[in-house]
Amino acid sequence: MTITKKTVADKIAEYLHHKITLAELVDWSEHALMDGELAERDAQTLSSVIARLGVADVRAFGLAWEDCEELLNKLGFSPRVEVVAS
Repeated sequence: MTITKKTVADKIAEYLHHKITLAELVDWSEHALMDGELAERDAQTLSSVIARLGVADVRAFGLAWEDCEELLNKLGFSPRVEVVAS
């Protein structure tokens, strides 16, 4: 499976929507870098974003909202926040 900008953006969105944990996101990114086939024309951007996700479980790096926003912007996406009653 070829990993595209949308693939990575979707994974970040899954994390932000609490569909996957940080550990699952990190695990996915580590496997994506080792085994994944990156879309050739976006390989440099994809590898830098995925590498950043791969260290998100290290205290010195973490993964704040601002980090997700910046990574999504690098991929050509922008997040939106929607507040609803629970």
